Amino acid sequence: MKVSLFVTCLVDTFYPQVGVSAVRLLRRLGVEVDFPAGQTCCGQPAYNSGYADDARRAAVQLIRAFSDSEWIVSPSGSCAAMIRHYYPELFKGHPLEEQARRLAEKTYELSQFIVDVLGIEDLGGRFDGIATYHTSCHMTRGLGVREAPFKLLSNLRGLELVDLPFAEECCGFGGTFAVKMAGLSTAMADTKLDNVAKTGARYLVGADMACLMHLGGRLEKRGMQVKVMHLAELLEVATRPQSKHGEADLEEASAS
Repeated sequence: MKVSLFVTCLVDTFYPQVGVSAVRLLRRLGVEVDFPAGQTCCGQPAYNSGYADDARRAAVQLIRAFSDSEWIVSPSGSCAAMIRHYYPELFKGHPLEEQARRLAEKTYELSQFIVDVLGIEDLGGRFDGIATYHTSCHMTRGLGVREAPFKLLSNLRGLELVDLPFAEECCGFGGTFAVKMAGLSTAMADTKLDNVAKTGARYLVGADMACLMHLGGRLEKRGMQVKVMHLAELLEVATRPQSKHGEADLEEASAS
């Protein structure tokens, strides 16, 4: 099976290690991964701000970049939701309507792809520690993916996964909301982190780097000793092949 990585703007610009982790993880599962160089923003920031024409211009480039891809996998529930659920609406009546629909049908968030397409729930990995999981709004409510991350995390040996109180409450990021309503956004993040503190978790895990960036910034400001990890990073670390000395083998090919 061959997939194309849709890395997203935020990962590409600020968190490339998340993209590398996603590629390494998929390759360990026997998947061939490529990276279409022509990909760009999915258009979500413009679309959510009411600028449909600007969003469509960005989306046209993305459709062209992935036109030959068999499957498209992204380490972002939010961006995957934009393509899967809003591209068909955005291109209704447009000459690229059919291409947009096909792109939507073959686009998956990383954990969704592993569980629903590859049919894998137990990666056979190990990660020692206590973690809690942030269920991002766009991934759960928009994309409709709720169980896949928990299935993968709960089957890791050594990991204690603690339920996050009021888990489905928004973290306060919300794209441009965090800029337009900074005070309210910060207060929402602090409420979320107060609940993280109650879990006693050492790791805060999520599948959308926008949320994790927002929460990570507040963690640092508050001096909280909780490490933020994208789901792809944690799963990649947990599944690294072990040498006879028990040390992780890092001699793998990096992302394409």
